[in-house]
Amino acid sequence: MSFTRRDLLKSSAGVVAGVAGGAAGAGLIGPGGAAAQDMSFKPEAGATLRVLRWRRFVAGDEEQWVANTKKFTEKTGVDVRIDNESWEDVRPKAAVAANVGSGPDIIIGWFDDPHQYPDKLVDVSDVAEYLGKKYGGWYPVAEQYGKKDGRWIGLPLGAAGACMVYRRSWVQDAGFEKFPQDYREVLKCAKALKAKGRPMGMALGNAVGDGNGWVHTILWGFGGKMVNDNNEVVLNSPETVAALEYVKELYENFIPGTLSWLDSNNNKAFLAGEISATNNGISVYYAAKTSKDEAMKAITADIEHVNMPIGPVGKPTELHLFTQAMLFKHTKYPNAAKEYLRFMWEREQYEPWQQAAIGYITHPLAAYESNPIWTVDPKHTPYRDCVKNMLSNGHSGDLGYASAAAMADYIIVNMFAEVCGGNQTPKQAAERAAKRAERYYRV
Repeated sequence: MSFTRRDLLKSSAGVVAGVAGGAAGAGLIGPGGAAAQDMSFKPEAGATLRVLRWRRFVAGDEEQWVANTKKFTEKTGVDVRIDNESWEDVRPKAAVAANVGSGPDIIIGWFDDPHQYPDKLVDVSDVAEYLGKKYGGWYPVAEQYGKKDGRWIGLPLGAAGACMVYRRSWVQDAGFEKFPQDYREVLKCAKALKAKGRPMGMALGNAVGDGNGWVHTILWGFGGKMVNDNNEVVLNSPETVAALEYVKELYENFIPGTLSWLDSNNNKAFLAGEISATNNGISVYYAAKTSKDEAMKAITADIEHVNMPIGPVGKPTELHLFTQAMLFKHTKYPNAAKEYLRFMWEREQYEPWQQAAIGYITHPLAAYESNPIWTVDPKHTPYRDCVKNMLSNGHSGDLGYASAAAMADYIIVNMFAEVCGGNQTPKQAAERAAKRAERYYRV
C-alpha cells in the first residue's frame, strides 16, 4: 500500500517543519540540542520511501500504522509505500537488501539483525538521542540492541511481549488458582491440565517469536547461556542440561505437533480450545475480544495473562520478540526516512498505535509506561514492562555479528526440539549446539 500526492491533493502536502539540508541529518532542527526541543528533518525534493515491516498479528497495529503513515504523507508530501512480509521472511529480505545494496529504504526487523551488517546502515544517532531525551530515556536493553560502537544503527520500536496466556477456569479446575510462576509448579500444572484433557502447547519449530522466546527464557532461568561475559561459548554446561531435561518433561504434557509449530500455531490452537495455556503476545486476547464469532467472544472473560515464570536463578530471565527499524545506506532520501522514523515514534503517533493494538508492542522508551492502554484493562498490564525486564538474545555476551547469526540459525530452539523429539539426549544436544555456536563465535 502507498500514499501519494495525487491521493492527498486536499491535504497540506509539502508543508514541512524544517530548514534546507543536504546530506543525512543536515535538515535537523533543534536549538542547541535542548532535551525538550522538538526537531525534524527536511525531506529531499521529490522524496519517496519504501518501508518493509512484519505482517500484523493484531489488526489495530497495521491499521493505525497505516493511518499514522497517511498523516506523515499529508504533512510532508512524501509518498510512502508499505510492504508487509511474514515474520519468518523479514530477516532474509533484510539480509538481501544489505548484501545487494537495494530494496526498501527502511526495514523493521528482528532482534540484533542490524549488527550483522552495521556498515550498510545509516547512523540514526540524532533521531535516537532526540527521542531518548524527550521520552524519559531508552531502556537498557533497547540501547544494547540499537547501538554499536557508540552509534545507533537501529531505532528500537519495542517488543511483542510474551506472557503466559491461559484459560482461568481450566487452570482452576486443574487445582491451581492461577497459572504458576515457579518452574516446578508449572510442570505440576501442565501434568494436571493434560490429565483433564486440556494440554498446554508452546512452539518448538523455527518460530521467530514464540519459539525463541520461551526456550531462551527457560535456558537462562536455569543459569545456562550460549556465551559468557567474554563471548566464550559455554552452552555445553550442567545448567543447560538441566534446562533441557526440564523442557523434555514439560513437552511430554503438550498437545502433539508442537515440534513443527511456527508463530501462528499456538494462537490458532488456543482460540480453537485445543490448548489451555501457551506463551504469547496479547494477540490471542485481542482476537477473542474483537471477534464477531460469539463462541470465540465467549472465552474472552476466561483468558488471563501472567508474566513468564521464574526459574532456579530466582529472577526474571525473559526474552521477547524485539523489533527495530533499520535505515539502509542505499536510500536516496535519508532525511525523509529519518523524518518518517521521528514522526512515527513521537507520542502523538506512537501512543495511539499502541492503543489500537491494545499493547501488542511494548515500548522501549520509559515515558510510554504511562500510556493508559496498560491500565484501562488489567489484562493488559502484565505486558507493560516486558522490554524493561528482558535480556538480549546475546546474553551475557555482546551483541554483534555472532549473536545475530546464532539467533538467525535457531541454535537454541533446535537444541530443545532435538531433545523433545527424542533425537538427542540432553548432553548430546548441548554438545552439538555448542559446536554450532562456536562457528559464529570463533575468534
